[in-house]
Amino acid sequence: MKLTREIKTAILVIASISLFIWGYSFLKGKDLFESYQTFFVEYDSVEGLGKSAPVTLNGLVIGKVNGIHFSDEHPEKLVVELQVKSDFPISKSSRALMYEPGLIAGKQIMIEPNLTDKTMATSGSFLTGGLKPGLTDVVGEKVAPLQAKLDKILTQVDQMLTGINNVLDEKGQADLKKSLSELSQTIAEFHKTSQSVNQMVDQNKANFNGIAADFKKTSGNFAKISDSLQRANLGQTVKNLQLTMKKVDDMLSEINQGKGTAGKLVKDEALYNNLSKSTKELELLLQDLRLNPTRYINVSLFGKKNKPYVAPKENEPNK
Repeated sequence: MKLTREIKTAILVIASISLFIWGYSFLKGKDLFESYQTFFVEYDSVEGLGKSAPVTLNGLVIGKVNGIHFSDEHPEKLVVELQVKSDFPISKSSRALMYEPGLIAGKQIMIEPNLTDKTMATSGSFLTGGLKPGLTDVVGEKVAPLQAKLDKILTQVDQMLTGINNVLDEKGQADLKKSLSELSQTIAEFHKTSQSVNQMVDQNKANFNGIAADFKKTSGNFAKISDSLQRANLGQTVKNLQLTMKKVDDMLSEINQGKGTAGKLVKDEALYNNLSKSTKELELLLQDLRLNPTRYINVSLFGKKNKPYVAPKENEPNK
């Protein structure tokens, strides 16, 4: 069968139209060989969301935004039309979250599926909308407090610099230069002093070594004394001393209570009075013996009579 020129022209025109339609659909992000479902989502604002923006499910692109228009029932809201491949069933309670994947890319729609819901959404139904903070929002939330702190710091720095400028007038600058000059002189004097100390140390290095040796020897002697004290069993000595002190304390307690001879001497007032009286009489007897010895020594060999006895008076002065 021979094809005529008219048939060839018709086939070429049909192929061109088909290719044009396929290319136009491809450029719009729609595959002619795929079946699609349409869903609608309401948002308060769609700033940054454009037509043909991707619709993803767990990061996989499953559709695109087919259109955006105002809602008939709620004029203040915007309705976003989603065109999703039929190969990915979406439950009725799934959410369509609008988010920004990066700093440069525009906003996209992410389907958050509810895997526990077995009721599938039908084409033309509305899904619940929502917003997910993107990278820009997160960065903005982090940067805002830092910006406030930075503004506060800059204000304080500006106040500090203003104060410094007010303080460092011509007189303040002159005083500061003078202080720096005096500090430099002080450092120089300190350097000279340190050199003198180093020189003195070098000159007396032998003496320092001798002192160190003597100190080492003294430390050794102290160590020997410590060992001797340790071997002397000071614990037993202290224990014996404690026992002795306890016995002395018990003896003093008994004396204080009037027990024993010493206790009676201390506590018996009558005995004390008798001893005091006997001592006084002994003192009178010795005094009389000193003043009148002839009363106690017989001298009648020489024919002299003894004088009659006269009792001595108390507290009689010495003759």
